[in-house]
Amino acid sequence: MAFDPATLKFDMNGLIPAIAQDAASGEVLMMAWMNAEAVARTLATGRVTYWSRSRQAFWVKGESSGHVQRLVEMRVDCDRDCLLLLIEQQGPACHTNRRSCFYTAVRDGAEVEIMAPMV
Repeated sequence: MAFDPATLKFDMNGLIPAIAQDAASGEVLMMAWMNAEAVARTLATGRVTYWSRSRQAFWVKGESSGHVQRLVEMRVDCDRDCLLLLIEQQGPACHTNRRSCFYTAVRDGAEVEIMAPMV
């Protein structure tokens, strides 16, 4: 059965959350938004493309930083309202120069930084 992006459930802004996960390690790296065109571009090129809500523009991950995400597999959740992108990540995924955007833990009611920036 061919994949039809029109079957995805985008929010009222035409967006769907996309979670990027390292295909080899399983580490969750980041979450960003995609619209239908970003999904189509990602599938066509194999380079992950997101929709930047702040810039109102497409954002090809790594285009300016060199920290490219190559799509290995796209998965759709059971409700069709969230995507899981299994990727190969070059360099850090986070704009803070950390491997993952999820570098802050909440432990005993306090925020704890659990990951230093990459050197």
